[in-house]
Amino acid sequence: MKYFATFLVLFGSYLLLSGISLDEVIVGAIVSLILTILITNMVEYRVDWKLPIRLILFLLIYVPVFVLELIKSNLNVAVRVLHPKLPIHPGFVKVKTSLNGDFQKLLLANSITLTPGTLSVDMDGEYLYIHTVDVTSAEAKAAKIGAKFERIIGVIFK
Repeated sequence: MKYFATFLVLFGSYLLLSGISLDEVIVGAIVSLILTILITNMVEYRVDWKLPIRLILFLLIYVPVFVLELIKSNLNVAVRVLHPKLPIHPGFVKVKTSLNGDFQKLLLANSITLTPGTLSVDMDGEYLYIHTVDVTSAEAKAAKIGAKFERIIGVIFK
């Protein structure tokens, strides 16, 4: 199941990003097969029967929330850049996460990093260290940064 699911994800991603011609399909299948063997032997993970349901929930719930937060962050950073006095107060914020699994924490850290103005720098146990463009109210920022992401990730991937 692990090999099959990994191959499907890799091959499907390849087909979405490339053209669909016979040569592309053959190359994609070969590359996906090689990567499947390498990944499944080097990385420890498991695939269970709930994965398709989780992926559908992820696409229907998490992706729209992420896109909305992405737009809001882009506008926030654009306003800061265009402001005459450039109102930034960069610094680090330590955020406690209640997520348990490594995949959940990785997804949260990547989501925070992909939103403009924030960058996940380190993960230490249940704490995530984030660099942000404005740390004037560190406690409020810590509560706000990734809170929506964490709530949804915790429900979908528990």
